[in-house]
Amino acid sequence: MAEPIKIQTPFTEEMSRKLHVGDAVLISGTIIAARDAAHKAMTEALARGEELPVDWKNQMVYYLGPTPAKPGDPIGSCGPTTSGRMDAYTPTMLDQGIKGMIGKGSRSAAVVESMKKNGVTYFAAVGGAAALIAKSVKKYEVLAYPELGPEAVAALTVEDFPAIVVIDCEGNNLYETNQAKYRTLKGY
Repeated sequence: MAEPIKIQTPFTEEMSRKLHVGDAVLISGTIIAARDAAHKAMTEALARGEELPVDWKNQMVYYLGPTPAKPGDPIGSCGPTTSGRMDAYTPTMLDQGIKGMIGKGSRSAAVVESMKKNGVTYFAAVGGAAALIAKSVKKYEVLAYPELGPEAVAALTVEDFPAIVVIDCEGNNLYETNQAKYRTLKGY
């Protein structure tokens, strides 16, 4: 297996276009956490003509809901949540400049088309490894919508955050290609 690709944020379209399905990456810098409640609030704000509380240009968004931090830690366990919960809002949010998304699970056709249009990469973080992922988080700071609790928009300062490219900005999809191998098995 190849060495993981080191990525430093901000994450640009040029950087996104260099990645391919199956690439293992280690992300360092700042990523922005936001889940469905925050995505809904931001999409509604845009519909009202309001500015967003975060400049999303060349940012990565991580779909997570952190657990409370233990004393001395910046965050508790912080594994990925199911990305499909954001699909209704994702094309609008990608148009705001997001270039990377981190979560788990497949994405809708509309999201993949928006990714191709906007030069965006979708990364999977390993579900079930939330405590391990938390070790890469050095700082957690709420940026907007604190009333949403663990679903607030927050900045995570990360060092060597592990992820895998599962859908690249050309629309190549690891979920589809890997599942196709097993569709010929009898009984499945």
